[in-house]
Amino acid sequence: MHAADRPKRASEMQMVGWLGHAEPFAFDPVYRPAQGIARGVVGTPPVLSLAALEVGVDLMLQASMQELRAKSLRLADLFLQLVAQECSGQGFAPLTPVEASRRGSQVSFAHPDGYAIMQALIERGVIGDFRAPNVLRFGLAPLYVRYADMWDTVAVLREVMRNGTWRDAGSHTRKSVT
Repeated sequence: MHAADRPKRASEMQMVGWLGHAEPFAFDPVYRPAQGIARGVVGTPPVLSLAALEVGVDLMLQASMQELRAKSLRLADLFLQLVAQECSGQGFAPLTPVEASRRGSQVSFAHPDGYAIMQALIERGVIGDFRAPNVLRFGLAPLYVRYADMWDTVAVLREVMRNGTWRDAGSHTRKSVT
């Protein structure tokens, strides 16, 4: 039976590309998949995007891990403080450890209506994440998240809670990705 005629298994690539070939520049007419995840490359990388990526990587390499970690901790401290100050009495329970040595670059809160609140935030341009059953997560990437972003995020959260927009029907509709 020719390979093209046999049924595909779920683990096999349904679409293949020349860069996913074991030897893409051998121009062998018989497809032999590359090892590992490399077999998933199905097209030529976009040159303009790669040029922009290279500049971004160069900028990232200028920051030391110590500087990034320190800023990450300051961002989290500020965010936790602002939510406590501006959203007090709104039902947010911090899940992120207060001790800096015990946390990474994210802040999480539990709230009984966490899903709907996160959807309302996303509708307003604040991109966070939801984890069942009730956790709102906010990633604080220190390379590009600013301290002003913490203030802006909490201002939107405060507005969503005070005016009740998280109660809108659309905010409760479960989506496959938050």
